[in-house]
Amino acid sequence: MYEEPYRWVEAIGNRRRYLDEQFRQGSPVIALSYADGLLLLTAGRGTPKLYEIYDRIGLGGMGHPADLEKLRFGLLEMAHMEGFNRSPSDVTGARLVKYGLAPLIKQAFEEIFKAPHIVKMLLAELGPKAERDTFLTVNYDGTFEEWSGCAAVAATLDVQKAMVDVVTRSVSHMTAPFQEALRIALHAWSLGSFLQQKDHETPEGTPTGAAQADGHAPPLPDDLALTAHLREVLTGKTIECAVLERQAPGSSKYRTIKPDELRDLLPDGLKG
Repeated sequence: MYEEPYRWVEAIGNRRRYLDEQFRQGSPVIALSYADGLLLLTAGRGTPKLYEIYDRIGLGGMGHPADLEKLRFGLLEMAHMEGFNRSPSDVTGARLVKYGLAPLIKQAFEEIFKAPHIVKMLLAELGPKAERDTFLTVNYDGTFEEWSGCAAVAATLDVQKAMVDVVTRSVSHMTAPFQEALRIALHAWSLGSFLQQKDHETPEGTPTGAAQADGHAPPLPDDLALTAHLREVLTGKTIECAVLERQAPGSSKYRTIKPDELRDLLPDGLKG
């Protein structure tokens, strides 16, 4: 009888290690505020990872496509039921996460005889102005965090922090035009992808990423190295970008950036 709690804790630890491994080769997601709205960006090989959830709410995720789709449909249903039974203004990212998404993911993670959801998710909610934009990230164990200005999901918390730091150092991103915001988002995504690749190439048990054995962070790659990495990893992949535009007509503010439009806006080193 006394062994049961220990076995549960041990099983949860094994589950964490298994899930951490599943995300090591996934594509990070970055979202940030800019002058005219919100921008979400990731990259992949055809399966979409960015979605509209409600009029002013977008979703980005990494993980198993089937789990992402299942949870996305659950969020869509909850959002539209809330909007119908209450009002559109009652549909918020915080409410969807706290009362819908996070408890569902937590329950699946802690039921050790069932499969967990292999997902990390990011909700971006457009506010009336940039300072009121809201970002929420949800981990595979149901823990969630609220951000302002920008947010990211990646294989590890260290990589997420490095991506967010890149954006927050660009203090003008909240007043930047779309093309500049796109450049910042690509830079942050490239750094996240670069750090994940280095972690994946390093033998298990070796200190990697943002923390080394001596407690000091390794030097980050320069812009040229990140551009070269971006060109390399995007071979066979597609940049996926979506925006929530504050001044867009109608109730729905979500818009996917088409490949032709995106190509014209990419930095010179990435065009073609």
